[in-house]
Amino acid sequence: MPKYEIQIVTTRTQKREFMDLIWRLYKGDPNWIPPLIGHQQELVGFKKHPFYERNKIRTFLVIRDGVTVGRIAAIVNYGHIERYEEKRGFFGFFDCEDDSQAAKMLFDAATEYLRSEGMAYVRGPCNPSLNYELGCLVNGFDTPPTFMMTYNWPYYEKLIQENSFEKTQDLYAFEGRLENIKDINPKFYFVIEEVKRRFNLNLRKADKRNLGKEAALFVDIYNKALISTWGFVPLSPAEAQHIAGSMKLLIEPDCTTIIEVDGKPVGVALGLLDFNPIIKQINGRLFPFGFLKLLFGRKSIKRIRLMSNNILPEFQRWGLGLVALHRMAPDVMGRGIHECEFSWVLESNQLSRGSLERSGARLIKTYRLYDRKL
Repeated sequence: MPKYEIQIVTTRTQKREFMDLIWRLYKGDPNWIPPLIGHQQELVGFKKHPFYERNKIRTFLVIRDGVTVGRIAAIVNYGHIERYEEKRGFFGFFDCEDDSQAAKMLFDAATEYLRSEGMAYVRGPCNPSLNYELGCLVNGFDTPPTFMMTYNWPYYEKLIQENSFEKTQDLYAFEGRLENIKDINPKFYFVIEEVKRRFNLNLRKADKRNLGKEAALFVDIYNKALISTWGFVPLSPAEAQHIAGSMKLLIEPDCTTIIEVDGKPVGVALGLLDFNPIIKQINGRLFPFGFLKLLFGRKSIKRIRLMSNNILPEFQRWGLGLVALHRMAPDVMGRGIHECEFSWVLESNQLSRGSLERSGARLIKTYRLYDRKL
């Protein structure tokens, strides 16, 4: 009989095991993309990150016959608890061999910790919250993920469901051709012209000379625009500053639109280049030379991920998001980019889903969040 052991991650060796496991687990899978190591160390709490200035995380390993075969994190997000007035904890960073006993021990350890912290419910996977990377891939295993999207083996869904978790929400990734936005349906063209007629509208791309300021603007509107979105918890000021600092290195002005009404920003659309092929080349290591490959290889990237198209609540449902994309499309195609992934789109977001489907975008991947009552 195999001998199993659960361990709380505390030592430097255990932290290295937690990080290194996924390289062994996905060895030989052509679609797997390694994480940026330093970034994941921050998100899992092994390095300083503002998310953990008020929130808690505990990480676990499961060992079988002396070999690490699984990992998980249990997360207490006080922002969620206060906003939704519910004692809900989260699990994340779940990776495991196809071993039901190992997975059970991981989920038992994570849920027991959350129970000891007063939690009555669990949701996941969130790495570490809905503002970062999340979801278990349940459909669309035939292609690699795009930048900042998750990936896992198909059997993960089975391991999660075996531990009393049930689906709570799906998140979708759609693929579209930018020509479909440029050559838009005449009905949408009417919407665009009507919006321009109704509002004192100015559309511009991000100012390359002030990317730090523009990144902060993107994050500010993101926080305000999603306030009524399912499960959303606003970024703390420290998180917003941290993300803005990272974003300014990734922003390509051609892939952005800032919407101003009467001279004031009311919406932003942000497409990020799909850096994943380069991240795979550098095996997730930015140093010593990976950062240079990421910086100078961006011109070769022919795909983007539209990760944010956010409009302030009082201007939503006027079609401003469509106007933003229509402005962006010619600039992006001018860089030789024609493929775009729209992700992620909540299952419950009927407006965005309907607009994408009517524009000819194709559903290519489904990610799932699960809930469990303790």
